[in-house]
Amino acid sequence: MDAKFIKPIPKYILQRIDKRDKTECPSQKGIRLYSYLARLQKELVKITVAVKDFKRKRYYKQVAVHGVKSDNCWVRDFEYVYFGMGFRVGWHAEGITSYKKWYEDGKWYAVEFKYYNASTTTVNTEFVGRFPEYRYSAYQHFKGWCIIRYLKLYKQYPQTEFLLKFGLFKIHDSIMVLKRIAKDKAFCRWLITERGEIAEGFYYATTVLQAYKSGKPLAQVQAFNECKKKLAKDNAFRPIKELFGGEELIRFFTYLDEQNTAPRSYLDYLNACNYLKLDMCLAKNRYPHNFKRWHDIRIDQYAAAKALADAKERAELYAQFAAVAEKYMVLQKHKEDYAVIIARSPQELKNEGDALNHCVGKMGYDQKMVREETLIFFVRDASRPDTPFMSIEYSLKSKKILQCYGRGHCTPDENLNRFINKVWLPHANRNLKKLKAAA
Repeated sequence: MDAKFIKPIPKYILQRIDKRDKTECPSQKGIRLYSYLARLQKELVKITVAVKDFKRKRYYKQVAVHGVKSDNCWVRDFEYVYFGMGFRVGWHAEGITSYKKWYEDGKWYAVEFKYYNASTTTVNTEFVGRFPEYRYSAYQHFKGWCIIRYLKLYKQYPQTEFLLKFGLFKIHDSIMVLKRIAKDKAFCRWLITERGEIAEGFYYATTVLQAYKSGKPLAQVQAFNECKKKLAKDNAFRPIKELFGGEELIRFFTYLDEQNTAPRSYLDYLNACNYLKLDMCLAKNRYPHNFKRWHDIRIDQYAAAKALADAKERAELYAQFAAVAEKYMVLQKHKEDYAVIIARSPQELKNEGDALNHCVGKMGYDQKMVREETLIFFVRDASRPDTPFMSIEYSLKSKKILQCYGRGHCTPDENLNRFINKVWLPHANRNLKKLKAAA
């Protein structure tokens, strides 16, 4: 294929492009790409044409040529944008732009076939019939965007014609399927039998081959493959992957299908069983006869056991919190106008946070206090000792105030700030020093 033999666009092709352009791009704005088939040195080629309207005049430009027998294509004033996944066309020669872009000089250049093969509408697909070698390629049934790529595949695997004639376009380019057709007549007969479902559905080529080999329904095999992919991608399903390895995974998905349930529901059931320390090697636990019933039973048992464990853990937390509060009680300070008192329980932290709309009742402050990393004190107005007013986070390590906020994260006024930093903080630090010395 030599670019010097490329001929101008035939008039009937221009008419077809205009007609198609009115349908596909009624606004007639921007650059549009179409293609037509032609003969170039006895080779069937697809020529891509850029179309642009400028000052009430329409311009046409041949920008790429792809041939069935060629590994490379020819491009002119045409740029492939890697990251934008699009194309740019230079129009300086047509007088549309005042300066040349770096990629346009009006010359044809040979480049790799795939990069400049734009997705276009081909306006004269019937031209394929003029070539005897492609006359029986079933090109009339081709539904893709590049007939040249299809004919390249047809030359290597003539079996693809069989797939198109029976409406199996969705798997026509699967090399695995094409190779199987070439050596297995029974597979061809099976495809003909199942062609309706394959054509209407969205089945992978691997699904088609697995369904043929196993004799199982296509939908069942596809569902298995989808579930398998889901398990592989989502780390949350690791307990299932660890429990059902190898061939047993097939039995597992068959069980889910029979029980009309999903992997997510089984994961909840499995997590509950593991928490309850049930033996999942036993078939009655692994594959319960009535999954929905036993799912609900195990979830209820899990909730009850978890509530007991949480209550026990909560009781331990309250006891530890109270012990810390008792230990540092001496850091409290009462004066005429204000009082600083230590939090006695996690519930008091929550009540304080809810009342003042800040985070002292959240974010793990109860755990930090139990670990004696920080202490939480409440500042009270002496006239309203039971009303939340201001909260203090005090560091036992640095002996400093880390935070001090009131309602909506407001800060202390001048008088309160003086009391906290000049009266209470020195008092707290002195008594903390005495505690450490006594220990």
